[in-house]
Formats: sequence, C-alpha cells, structure tokens
Amino acid sequence: MSRAAPKSFHVKSFGCQMNVYDGARMGELLASEGMAEADADSADLIVLNTCHIREKAAEKIYSDIGRIVKRADTAGRGKPMIAVAGCVAQAEGAEISKRAKAVDIVVGPQAYHNLPGLVRAATAGGRALDTDMPALSKFESLPRRRKQGPTAFLTVQEGCDKFCTYCVVPYTRGAEISRPWHALIDEAKALIDNGAVEISLLGQNVNAWADGGRGLHDLIEALAALPGLARIRYTTSHPNDMADGLIAAHRDIDKLMPFLHLPVQAGSDRILKAMNRGHDVAGYLRLIDRVRAARPDIAVSGDYIVGFPGESDADFEDTLAVVRAIGHAQAFSFKYSPRPGTPAATMGDPVAPEVADERLQRLQALLAEQQMAFNRATIGKRCEVLIERTGKRPGQMLGKSPWLQSVLIDGGAIGDLVTVEITAAGPLSMNGQVRTPAFV
Repeated sequence: MSRAAPKSFHVKSFGCQMNVYDGARMGELLASEGMAEADADSADLIVLNTCHIREKAAEKIYSDIGRIVKRADTAGRGKPMIAVAGCVAQAEGAEISKRAKAVDIVVGPQAYHNLPGLVRAATAGGRALDTDMPALSKFESLPRRRKQGPTAFLTVQEGCDKFCTYCVVPYTRGAEISRPWHALIDEAKALIDNGAVEISLLGQNVNAWADGGRGLHDLIEALAALPGLARIRYTTSHPNDMADGLIAAHRDIDKLMPFLHLPVQAGSDRILKAMNRGHDVAGYLRLIDRVRAARPDIAVSGDYIVGFPGESDADFEDTLAVVRAIGHAQAFSFKYSPRPGTPAATMGDPVAPEVADERLQRLQALLAEQQMAFNRATIGKRCEVLIERTGKRPGQMLGKSPWLQSVLIDGGAIGDLVTVEITAAGPLSMNGQVRTPAFV
C-alpha cells in the first residue's frame, strides 16, 4: 500500500569521520530532492547511518529502531519512514529486512546515491534494499556540496585491501578505490566557496590514495594552492602507505597541520603478525622518528587494541613499552571484540574479559597521562586557532589548534583564524587568550 512521500528527513550518523561525511552527503542528496532537514521527533524520514566496528553494533541499531517507533506512537503520529544505511546495512542487510519490520529501506555505504529512488520505492509500498558496491559511481551521482561551516570533510579514498584479521571494513566498504584528481579538486573548490577554511581528507587508508602516478602528498600540495583554504588534515593512515613524499609534505607545506593519526594497534610483533598488520614494531617506530624529524612539533595519535586472541601478559607489556616510546598527543584504545566473518573471530586462545578490562584500564591511564603532558607542553605557545562554534557561556568561542586540541577563547566569530596564546590545559580542552598576529 502506498504512503505519502516524505517531506522532511533526519540523518543520524554513528562511528567514524567517514560516516559523518557520508551522513552529510545523504542529507545534501535528500535536500536536493526537495526535502527539508528536521529533528528526529518530527522528520518523515529517519536515516540511521551505521557503523559496524564496535561490539553489538547491530543490536544497538535495533534498539534505536524500537525507540523511533515508540516515540512516534507516544506522540500520536504515524511511524516515519526508516532507512538503515552504512556498514551494518552492508553486512546484515537481509537480516535487517527480515528481523525489523519497521525498516523500509536498507542501503549500503557504496549505494546511498540511490537513496532517492529507494525512498520512492518505499513510498509506493515496497521495502527497498541496495547493497551494491560501485563506489566511484556513487560520488559521480551526488549533488554539488552545499553551504556548511568552516571545517569540512572530503572523502578521497574508500575501502581497504589490507585485510587485518579483526576488521570488517574490507567486507563492508569493499576494495581500495581512489577518487579521481579532478573530482577532488572540484569538490574542494566547492567546499571553499561555501565557507570551508579547513578541509580534512578522509579514507579508510587515506594515504593509499593515488591517481595517475600522483600520491596524497601531490593532492595536498594542489589543495594548499587553492585561495581561501587555510588548513589541511588527513586521516586515517596505514603505516605501510606512509610514503616519503607525504613525510616531506609535513616539512614543506605550511597549510598541512602538524597532526598525524597513524594506528599501530599493538606493540608485540607476534600479535601484529596475528592481526595481519603487515608491519613490525621497529619499522613503525622508525617511521615515527622520520615524521618527527620532518616536523618536530607534530602531534602523534594512534589506535590500540588490547585483549586480541592469544595476547599474553608479555605482549601487553610490549604494547605499553611502545606507547611510552612514542608519547602521544591523543590516542584511541579498545578492548578486542570479535566481528562475525573476520578471521580473528574464529581464533582460539581468547583473553578472559576481566583480564582485557584490566589491561585496557592500564593502557588508557597511560594514554591519558601522555595527552595531559602534551597539552601542558603547549601552555605559553602562540598558535592560530580556527573558531568552529560558540562555547557554553556568553561570548565564549571554541576552536581547534593546529594540534587538534579544543581551545576555549573569548571573542571572535565562527570561521575566524585568530592568534591565541595557550594559557591553561585540561585533559580534553585548552584555554587561550587572543593575541596580536605576531608570533613569538
């Protein structure tokens, strides 16, 4: 039975920055079809843009679906059209359609450019599913970027060929593909025209981007030449794709911010081999040394997994040793949880949950100590802060330092780049005072 076509939409994105980008693009796509953006309680169409990295991701989505239906019933309005998008949709699309009758649309991360057609199919009374993976045609079908804030994401690469044994990305995002040079330059220009001062380049393995013999460093150099763009960042990188040119870019390109997120995942060569990471600890540490030689003030960020199958006390101590050797500005750490369909999910010798919990607490305490030390070391420094939004109290603004710290200041406007002296440091944010542009 047919239903009224949705006139408004709400996109809720979970997980990584790639999903934030995808969610924004879905919103732009639906807006180009004449729909208005609305809050979750009033929208006719709700898109749940899912992430499959965390444990029990699918179960959390079913809980969200239940809450959406219950809220609609309580408010006395009809159930909104519900679309499940993203990596959970890709991995478990058929199961979602079977198990969650309230879901009208299931669309994978490489097929969301077909969302308007899927909405029309659902409006006509059907249930729509599309989990094809033609990534490049997706980007070619999306509308021109619309107005947004001073920071913007730009996906340059998708998918992964690394096949780490714990990771679902190769199965949900597909093989590594690089978007073409001209498309990225055009999209970057559109973002700048619409107010972007900083662009973050995104990819599952962003430093694997390549087109016509050009690498990510060539793209960064070209973007740095665009008038109006003040800052460039990129994430997430793989150690095996950290080319000489990219390291040199951190030395030579002022607009490339001094921040590098380069996951190592573990400090034990035995565990790295079991993870199929393709690198060892010594090689990773040499890489960090080379980057720091090129850009001494660079902030290093990483990812760590504890409790991987077979991880011994000695393996974990090796990880702590690597963390101490690196000294992080920030890092993300997680307790291993098996993802169905990955090789690690069938490995023996699991680590007891209470042991993994204790290891994670020790690791996170060390990382928090390092982050605080890095933040304190910036007190007294002058740097440019890009103001991104208002703070909690009148006149207060919040922006980002070159090292990706949140900085609270008084004065300025969203989109301004202001010279700030860092005056105080906390674990999650800094305080600063606006100074004259002269650096000291």
